[in-house]
Amino acid sequence: MSPPPPRRRRPSTNTTATGLGGDQVEGRRAVLELLSAGRRRVRDVWVSEAVSTSPPVVEILELAGERGVTVRTLARARLDAAARTEAPQGVIAHAEPLQEADLDDLCRSVPGRPAPFLLAFDGITDPHNLGALIRTASCAGATGGILTQHRSAHVTPTVAKVAAGGIEHLPLALVAGLPAALARLRTAGVWVVGLDPEGSSSVFELTLATEPVALVLGAEGAGLSRLVQQRCDMLVSIPRKGGPASLNVSAAGAVACYEVVRRRHV
Repeated sequence: MSPPPPRRRRPSTNTTATGLGGDQVEGRRAVLELLSAGRRRVRDVWVSEAVSTSPPVVEILELAGERGVTVRTLARARLDAAARTEAPQGVIAHAEPLQEADLDDLCRSVPGRPAPFLLAFDGITDPHNLGALIRTASCAGATGGILTQHRSAHVTPTVAKVAAGGIEHLPLALVAGLPAALARLRTAGVWVVGLDPEGSSSVFELTLATEPVALVLGAEGAGLSRLVQQRCDMLVSIPRKGGPASLNVSAAGAVACYEVVRRRHV
């Protein structure tokens, strides 16, 4: 008989955790990508009885069987009580926490591989925004992301679910302070580009996108901190034709990411 799941906890808003997180993954796409990537050990998968025969969940169960991962079928109420997101879609997986990437490795240009294309997150505490950015960065072929130990969301279950598997494919470095990390990037030959509504140049004029580049994205409202702005080689904006003063950070990040992609494939 399987042990009862832990009591339900409110989604964490703690931004002082020292590790990346990622040990509890919820949602069908996120769990499927966790199993498919095979980059970290998965301890078990919990499935609600109510969804165990739906095609997406059957695919998860088949892949878990191939990987030798323990599967536990629970009543929906018990699974929902263990969830840390509002809609786990009847699937929860427990895995080893994500391993931190080395910042110097992310900066390094390797012959035969695409030039480094990094995203750095400056004080983004909204897990939905962070998850969406990680998903976009992964789809756009970014080679890494940079999070800070403090004043930043880490990979909570909400981030993992919104990222829809992106956390399995985007290496993430965790640094003590972003200004010092950006200085290291510049020393390593990575161009540091801050996205700012008041930037003097348009992101669509970013001619250096084929070089090693890091896009720096700031928090909603506050934007980039003063010290981070000072560490950027340039500040660029997304042209606005009306409406609100700026785009949501996840939408702005998507526009900037795919401008880099476009220039790298011209």
